[in-house]
Amino acid sequence: MSAVLGLGLAAVGRPAYITLGRSADLPADRSPAVLQARAHELLGAASDLGVTHLDTARSYGRAEEFLASWLHGRDDDPFVASKWGYTYTAEDPAVDADEVKTHDLPTLERQWGQTQALLGDRLRLYQVHSLTADSPLWDDDALLHRLATLRDAGTELGFSTSGPAQAEAVRRGTALEVDGARLFGTVQSTWNLLETSAGPALAEAHGSGLRVVVKEGVANGRLTDRGLPVDSPVRAAAAGAGVTPDAAALAAVLAQPWVDVVLSGAVTVEQLRSNAEARGLTVDLPDLAEEPAAYWATRSSLAWA
Repeated sequence: MSAVLGLGLAAVGRPAYITLGRSADLPADRSPAVLQARAHELLGAASDLGVTHLDTARSYGRAEEFLASWLHGRDDDPFVASKWGYTYTAEDPAVDADEVKTHDLPTLERQWGQTQALLGDRLRLYQVHSLTADSPLWDDDALLHRLATLRDAGTELGFSTSGPAQAEAVRRGTALEVDGARLFGTVQSTWNLLETSAGPALAEAHGSGLRVVVKEGVANGRLTDRGLPVDSPVRAAAAGAGVTPDAAALAAVLAQPWVDVVLSGAVTVEQLRSNAEARGLTVDLPDLAEEPAAYWATRSSLAWA
């Protein structure tokens, strides 16, 4: 089965995010009502385009709330995924961070309740947000067994990864068992033309039966018109195919044989439609990968806007 395009809501649930050019994609008024309208517009466009994998998280501001209000009363049955483990703190003046990561049982219990209150039976997949090899989760028996109760009650579990050591987390999460059964059924990782280091581990995960979801396929805008050098081979490939560079970059991700879902992080309907042009597109591109440490250092330097 070939990979499909999904929609991630990281960039439209909160006033600020690290997508390049986002300041031009949203109005100065980023009140909850304005952001909700944009999220609903994107979700409607996704439905029209046949995009049915929808990804959100507790830390994406009000993204779960926006998704829940869009789903209310609709007959659509999309695959809805969310994440726990980060708390959105941008609106708390006492916290000098936009989000704070905590992988522990109290956070799971609190955020599971919040997600259930909003998404209820619509939720199909619940993921540990940004699981790393040094997370306390691996050795927290109470947390692991609580997660197993969610798994055994019918909610698919997964985990996302980030950072230069993604491969180690992917392999450890793929092998993790609780009560004699695999805990996770999905892994979501960053993979794009500039950051390919997790590819072998993701191929192994796919081969062992996990669903592989790729995020940041255009590198937070670096692989779009806004971020690419004039002489980039991505631009040349896109021009030859009659598409925009983001579509060429996403086509390269969709072409990986171990990928099941590639998330669009579109902020506008125009961007989503452009991203969708990647489906069925074949591109021939050279190796553009950066050293993982350099890639993630650049990502960390991107401004929230």
